[in-house]
Amino acid sequence: MNDKANDRIITKDDKRLASLFQTIDQLSASIENIAHNLKPGLEGGQYLTDKEVSKLLKISRRSLQDYRTQGKIPFYRIGEKILYRTGDIGRFMEEHYRDRRPDKGFTCI
Repeated sequence: MNDKANDRIITKDDKRLASLFQTIDQLSASIENIAHNLKPGLEGGQYLTDKEVSKLLKISRRSLQDYRTQGKIPFYRIGEKILYRTGDIGRFMEEHYRDRRPDKGFTCI
């Protein structure tokens, strides 16, 4: 028994094939974007600039400088460049988390 549906030849004009290639192109673009934005770190750590950290924390770069001066946030200074470990930023945020429920206090940094 020969089924005609299984004998069908798929050409480059087939809509299913075009959809497959479009999906592959989108995945390829996403992978390239991830690879481009991946920041390899020293000893497995990733580091952020003050501009990136201020954007992440939604604070001014001046406020970030105040946090450094007050010893509230750890950092590295290499020449004129300031770097922050992503793990340190995560710990900083967890340490300063405040529950907004009415029965809990709300404290500023």
